[in-house]
Amino acid sequence: MYPFTYMIRRALVATLVIVAAGCAGDDEEPTVAATAHGPSGRAGPAGQPTLVVAEAVAGHAFIDAIEAIGTARANESVTLTAKLTDTVRAVAFEDGDFVERGTVLLELTNEEQTALLAEAKANLDDAKRQLERIEGLARQGSVPISQADEARARHEASRARFEAIVARLDDRLIRAPFSGLLGFRRVSPGTLVTPGTPITTIDDIAIVKLDFTVPEVYLAGLRPGLTVTAESAAYPNRRFSGEVKTIDSRIDPVTRAAVVRAHIDNADRVLRPGMLLTVHVERPATERLAVPESAVLQSGDSAFVYVVEGGRAQRRAVQTGRREPGWVEIRDGLAEGETVVTEGMIKIRDGAMVRTAKDAATGHGDTGG
Repeated sequence: MYPFTYMIRRALVATLVIVAAGCAGDDEEPTVAATAHGPSGRAGPAGQPTLVVAEAVAGHAFIDAIEAIGTARANESVTLTAKLTDTVRAVAFEDGDFVERGTVLLELTNEEQTALLAEAKANLDDAKRQLERIEGLARQGSVPISQADEARARHEASRARFEAIVARLDDRLIRAPFSGLLGFRRVSPGTLVTPGTPITTIDDIAIVKLDFTVPEVYLAGLRPGLTVTAESAAYPNRRFSGEVKTIDSRIDPVTRAAVVRAHIDNADRVLRPGMLLTVHVERPATERLAVPESAVLQSGDSAFVYVVEGGRAQRRAVQTGRREPGWVEIRDGLAEGETVVTEGMIKIRDGAMVRTAKDAATGHGDTGG
């Protein structure tokens, strides 16, 4: 015996089968939804192409930039030392001063040299007077010419001795060899210095030398005069401009890279020697075929685009090259002037009927009634 509920269920199913058979016997065909699936598999108006945005393939100027890490160096940098042994008489600078070329920074004791200079000056003046007197007498014929020659020789000797003492006295003055920024003072008045004793450092940083390495594969595109920009973590919102000055004549056999030196303008002296900078070297722009970045679809290692031909989207594989924001270089697969879909690729597939936004705006390309 079957349960009562099971029998009721079988009776309902049988009734539905009979009703369906009666409906199928009617002369009218079943009503079909008035929509058709297009090639993309998405529903749309029957026979109507999919609206997309398309652009023509054209040339685009790509600016190649080489990025590297560089170290800043002073344009000129020396450690100032004394030329002789003596004690410091006076110090005329402070730590971190900016000085002009020729500024006296330090003076050594010079009492003895000053006295010798005074003596030499007196001898020179006396020799000059004697020479003028004897030359006057020689012109009158009162003294022989040889005596005038002797007076002239004594005068020249006195002048040479005077100039030698002046030079020795000048050696006791330490001057700035060029305009620049001084480092820490390492001596004080009364310090005994000898030749080679460090006094301070001076760096010319109005121009900063920036040394960075570049792989040898990029050397063909490098030359003096190329524009460079540099950035420092210390000044995140600032870019420093300069140009390539020198490319090293040798390649490092271990790293296969060459050292490139650029000069960066640093008039306000914010960059310091030893700072780490990110460098961008801009090589000359090159004209290449390109499409908008949105037109290129990636499938694994392959790239393809949709080309509009005869009102249909044809999928075509392409070989891409360089990229920059918004643009992709096309090395192979497209010709200049061909039209590629840039928006709406998700709604189409290979062979789908399409209509561009430009055609829609001008009223061209209608295929439906």
